[in-house]
Amino acid sequence: MEGTRLTSSMNLVLRSPADAGTTFDYIVCANKAVDPDSVPPLLKPAVGEQTTFVIAQNGVGNEEPFRHHFPSSSIISCVIWVGAIQNTPGIIKHHTSENTQLGLFPNPTLDVAVEKHRLDQFATLFRNGGTGFEVMENVQVNKWEKVVWNVAWNSLTTLTGVDTQTWLKTPEAMSMTRRLMREVIDVAKRCDVPLEHSLVDVHIERILAVPGIFSSMHEDSKQGRPLEVDVILGYPMKKAREFGMDVPTLSAVYAMVMAVNGRILKSRQ
Repeated sequence: MEGTRLTSSMNLVLRSPADAGTTFDYIVCANKAVDPDSVPPLLKPAVGEQTTFVIAQNGVGNEEPFRHHFPSSSIISCVIWVGAIQNTPGIIKHHTSENTQLGLFPNPTLDVAVEKHRLDQFATLFRNGGTGFEVMENVQVNKWEKVVWNVAWNSLTTLTGVDTQTWLKTPEAMSMTRRLMREVIDVAKRCDVPLEHSLVDVHIERILAVPGIFSSMHEDSKQGRPLEVDVILGYPMKKAREFGMDVPTLSAVYAMVMAVNGRILKSRQ
């Protein structure tokens, strides 16, 4: 299915948040999270007392830089499942229907009713716009479920240059993929996110039910764009180190993806 080609009479495109000259109730961050620590300070001129950040990105842990810089703001996290590719600038091919899950990243310094009101207001904007979504009680479960998926397919398609069906043809590849997913689930459990190892079977069955796919990370690598390493592989790796966990498969895959990203960054200098 072809995506939508948009034209707009938008009369306000800004190069910097400071140019807006105002603050906003909601700031939606749907950018690639290639350098998550660098973004929050840039947004400071547009942030007011009522501002809620909406993090619509891949990965886990990407709320932390916003909480650090804006400790009195609400944060809504989103998990977005969508299959699309941009083969030509401005032309998007949309492969599958989209699904969005969203929920609060609770701020213990704010009244629960205030946070719920902000979440409900944003959900109303989604509903009025015709976007399908679910409000989740604990969206971190959904975020980690997706990062288990992303850690496997993003990294392995990027490192091998083959699609998911081709990769999984050998028992060795299947075994390695399962180990990788299990290790990330173990990290999630230590982070008090209640995932079960049965999620591995769910993800494997899901990927085998569709034709071989490549990942957004693979596409970024092909195009020489920086990779979303930190929020997909780096944060689980960081937490594993903090907990003193042995995650040999995750560690090896992370090291190799970091090397690929390092090559890309060097080529862009």
